[in-house]
Amino acid sequence: MPNKTSRVVFVSGASSGIGRASAIHFAREGGRVACIARDRAKLESLVSEIRGFGGEAALFVADVTVESQVSAAVEGCVKAFGGIDVCIPAAGIIASGSLESISMADFDSMMLVNVRSVVHTLKTCIPHLSKRPGCVVTISSTTGYRAFPNVFAYCLSKAAIEQATRCLALELAPKGIRVNCIAPGVIVTELHRRGGMDAAAYEAFLERGKQTHPLGHVGEVADAVNAISFLAGDGAKWLTGIVVPVDGGRGITCLR
Repeated sequence: MPNKTSRVVFVSGASSGIGRASAIHFAREGGRVACIARDRAKLESLVSEIRGFGGEAALFVADVTVESQVSAAVEGCVKAFGGIDVCIPAAGIIASGSLESISMADFDSMMLVNVRSVVHTLKTCIPHLSKRPGCVVTISSTTGYRAFPNVFAYCLSKAAIEQATRCLALELAPKGIRVNCIAPGVIVTELHRRGGMDAAAYEAFLERGKQTHPLGHVGEVADAVNAISFLAGDGAKWLTGIVVPVDGGRGITCLR
């Protein structure tokens, strides 16, 4: 793994939440960051912020569900920075719904963004990661390994990411590529609001999080990013195929 001042970090879902915070974090460490998302205005704001503190970043407008756009972003990153050392496929969506209530169109959309696009992003990045060799940090959720009602499709999508992490860790170990995952609890981002919660419902949700997370509060993006940074660094060079809960203890609780 190149040192922090030279490695190239490819981040999808970089316009908001954990993806955006990851891009800023790695740029502050001296990495060169490829920022990928659909929203050009938000990407331009992000890259402007990074360049404002002397960081190095490039933006690539791409819908992660469109293979040709992801491929173009990967090739653009390699052309701009010479390769890829760290891949963080952070793009994701959430929506409420039980199996009985969710439409198959909404189910398919969840799987397309949260699973298929991640798989394709990784598939496209692997040839470049293998030349370094680099590493991957995927994003799951407490819902990936614990059952929750009324988020059926989201739970399935995150469970798939955790299993993909383990399978790819074995497949890519001979290439020297490490693949690990973080599983956040409730993190304050735009995710739930974009998933349909209004302001009042979201505030109640965060307040409820004080009881559902044993440490007594919900998480911040920095909590997730610190774990990603560790897994992507030399301190984790003998770790692969693991899922790290970043959840204030929520994953070890029982229903209450």
